[in-house]
Amino acid sequence: MTAARPAATGTAEPGGGKPRRRAIVVLVGTALVALLADLVTKHLALLTLDDRGPVRLLGGVVYLTLTRNSGAAWSIGSGHTWVFPLITIAVIGWILWMALKLRSLPWAVSLGLVLGGALGNLTDRIFRAPGHFVGHVVDMISLFDPYGQVWPVFNLADSALVSGVVLAVLLELTGRQRDGRRAGHRVEPDDATDATDGADATDGATPPATSSGSGHDLRVRIRWRPPVAARPGRPRRHAAGPGRVPALRALPHRCRRAGRRR
Repeated sequence: MTAARPAATGTAEPGGGKPRRRAIVVLVGTALVALLADLVTKHLALLTLDDRGPVRLLGGVVYLTLTRNSGAAWSIGSGHTWVFPLITIAVIGWILWMALKLRSLPWAVSLGLVLGGALGNLTDRIFRAPGHFVGHVVDMISLFDPYGQVWPVFNLADSALVSGVVLAVLLELTGRQRDGRRAGHRVEPDDATDATDGADATDGATPPATSSGSGHDLRVRIRWRPPVAARPGRPRRHAAGPGRVPALRALPHRCRRAGRRR
């Protein structure tokens, strides 16, 4: 007899170390690209658009015009500029908390865009005039109107924020979770034990005998031994070919009787 293999727990941990590291790398890389693109475009806008009229592009679909915004979209909350850095810091903390269980690459891109956009505008709030945590954000892109009458003037940080939020909403609607699974998918406990049961059957062992009715399982596992040479006056034992398992008595007391008769 051989000892039975330990039973599987029936739970499968989603992902592993490599998927998590890959997701973190994608998140950080996306955030850095969004942040650097925002800082470069703001620097170029300050160099080329200051003291200059709006630049018309794509037949009037896009205008480049330099503005400094102390509030949110359409200058909402201009008198409470200090609130926006606090909100941005809270958003960054939420993203870092979400990253603890992050293994999904689409979620990594989404959170990276939000993080890069938040850091881009937070940089303006902290380091630009008129002072720390009350700085004005540099905007330069306007749609369909040179002065933001149709759509508020924005920058690449705003674009990254909106794109990341839209992607996050789509991922939620499609049931994709941060750990790489889909909502509603559950790993059945029997699925984890099927592989171990199949491996034991190929080892030449009889399946475990289970008692019923008492509520307790009696698992007996007997390993088949290869046939031995026949003795004089005694018939040869049944020889099993490759892949064949001879019929064995599964009950323990019958096995002991057979051993005494030998």
